Amino acid sequence: MSRIRDYWTLTKPSLSILVVFSSVVSFMLTRGYESFADPLYRILSLFAGGFLVTGSANAINQCVEKDTDAGMKRTASRPIASGRMSVQAGWVFAILTGIVGVCWLGWVFNLLTASLAAFSLFLYAFIYTPMKKVSSLAVLMGAIPGALPCLIGWTAGEGELSLGGWIVFAFQFFWQFPHFWAIAWVAHRDYSAVGFKLLPSDQGPTRFTALQTVLYSLLLVPVTLMPFFTGICSYGSISGQVGLGMVVVSNGFMFARCVQLYRGMEVAQARRVMFGSYLYLPVVMLSWLLSKTPIA
Repeated sequence: MSRIRDYWTLTKPSLSILVVFSSVVSFMLTRGYESFADPLYRILSLFAGGFLVTGSANAINQCVEKDTDAGMKRTASRPIASGRMSVQAGWVFAILTGIVGVCWLGWVFNLLTASLAAFSLFLYAFIYTPMKKVSSLAVLMGAIPGALPCLIGWTAGEGELSLGGWIVFAFQFFWQFPHFWAIAWVAHRDYSAVGFKLLPSDQGPTRFTALQTVLYSLLLVPVTLMPFFTGICSYGSISGQVGLGMVVVSNGFMFARCVQLYRGMEVAQARRVMFGSYLYLPVVMLSWLLSKTPIA
């Protein structure tokens, strides 16, 4: 059982579930979703395939960063970093789960969905992960595979890269900047000790970094409203009006958290941005789902 728990931990389950959640909601926002005769099977298949691919990327991350994880208190107890699992075992697990996940998505959905999943895995594991010690641009690079699950979910339903897919991709792409900078702010001491360069300023947590979170929270406002202006969502019904209202309130909530960080410049405010962003993303996506335009 302890070995099973270690393999489960290797996937970073809480992170993987959040990633797959955004993929599933993006899938359910498509018109193609409603044309499937077996929607529940498709949702479960997307969840399983997405979880395997994301878990594979997280496992590779821990194989590559074994020594780095061992040097940080918050990650020292991970299976490979602590020595409970060998790097070889981690690689075998990562390769198997990655191959199975990509192939499953291709089998159940389409080649485009599987290709995007494989591309996301490659970017996260082999570009973003080593880049974290080279440049703060790693956050920009990491935001691409971090947002691709939305595009994966969209293509699973539509079979093509259409406007709606790029909108949900843009939402999760821009969301990651205030979210991840808040994490890097809170864990700055640990990250700096192992050579990670994840904040936009070389001086660490600065007012410039806080200002960036404010600007990105503002940039999220038009992106979150775009589904209502492109026909994906509608505010012509009560549920649509409720959904639109939830999106507006959520944007105000996120903006306020970032402004508090800019004013206070304290770890406590950064932690509020971090946890607030965890709440903000699913609320916005579920609001879109609530407001989804029905097929005439």
